[in-house]
Amino acid sequence: MAKRRGANAEERTRVDPRAAPRSLALAAKGIQTGHDFANVMSALMSDLIEGRIAPNIGNATCNAGGKLLKVVEMSYRYGTDGPGQRKILMLALESPVVPSSAA
Repeated sequence: MAKRRGANAEERTRVDPRAAPRSLALAAKGIQTGHDFANVMSALMSDLIEGRIAPNIGNATCNAGGKLLKVVEMSYRYGTDGPGQRKILMLALESPVVPSSAA
């Protein structure tokens, strides 16, 4: 017969789902580099597992992230490298559109 865990072990690992998602603070700063993208996605996975974000929000965010990466891939693959243009991997052109005070 398997040994039963006490309620204390379960309570230590439980997270308040009403707590602010960690990925929200990272996303509010903007995603401009691959490192930023990786950090947000890593935090998003943790938030989903802990129940801080609804699955449909996580799904929509992952879909949008995939489309962002596809745009970067296509601009690198098919972009031109001429005067006034740069063929580099760039996730965003400027700072976030939403001011950080709105988050």
